[in-house]
Amino acid sequence: MRTLVVVPTYEERGTIEELVTALRRLPGDGGAAAVGPDPGDAADTALGPPEVLVVDDASPDGTGRLVARLAAADSGVHVLHRSHKAGLGPAYRAGLRWGLARGYDVLVEMDADLSHDPAELPALLAALHEADLVIGSRYVPGGDVRQWTAGRIALSTWGNRYVRGLTRLPVSDATSGFRAFRAAVLRTIAVDALTSDGYAFQVETALRAWRAGFVLAEVPITFVERRAGASKLSRRVVVEAAWRVPAWGATGLGRARPRAGTHPASVARTGRAASPPPPATR
Repeated sequence: MRTLVVVPTYEERGTIEELVTALRRLPGDGGAAAVGPDPGDAADTALGPPEVLVVDDASPDGTGRLVARLAAADSGVHVLHRSHKAGLGPAYRAGLRWGLARGYDVLVEMDADLSHDPAELPALLAALHEADLVIGSRYVPGGDVRQWTAGRIALSTWGNRYVRGLTRLPVSDATSGFRAFRAAVLRTIAVDALTSDGYAFQVETALRAWRAGFVLAEVPITFVERRAGASKLSRRVVVEAAWRVPAWGATGLGRARPRAGTHPASVARTGRAASPPPPATR
């Protein structure tokens, strides 16, 4: 089971090398050996560490050039150079499409600024043993947020309550950008059909996966505010989420129909998991 970590970047030179190095040093299978062809089926194939794809939006600080040098020295590191800054959603669509076309079995989303600890990735991958989409959650027992202002915490917690209230999506941290997908989920929800540009992209992917009947789960993570670079959160990003979520809640995209239950990884088992189709031909 091949794993690809997709990392969008725009001016993240201060942290990207450390992140890529840490991911490439994860032991063995990084926890993905638990991911069989169907939930509950374990694979015993020996794996290397996850591969990494950095999707760089023409960073003026040379982030893309730095990653290109890392890629030249390590065949498990890849870089996708984009012509301009277009937002989080378009970067993820490009990166996920790249990974699906090359037959990766598991695709991971992760921030470039070390807010997400690479050491916690194996826990997300291990939870794919019984789920199709695993979200690294700040808001389940054991999760934490560090070095955020009270206002930022309030915005995040209110935003997640807003999502749950309007869509009934049964997760505590729908806006988390640290998550792992079975490739079947992304093929089913059709990456190119996703329309969000900012952090609403995370809500949209979870909603579409849930509505398609896939199993969602959350595992606790500790989120630490970036120590370098500038936050990409803007008023435009917040406004996009604010108007898209009610629209999703009013349509079939967000209306809860699958049966809800208890998932041992700590959140929502909704519906019956679908079996992944064969990997794309490379």
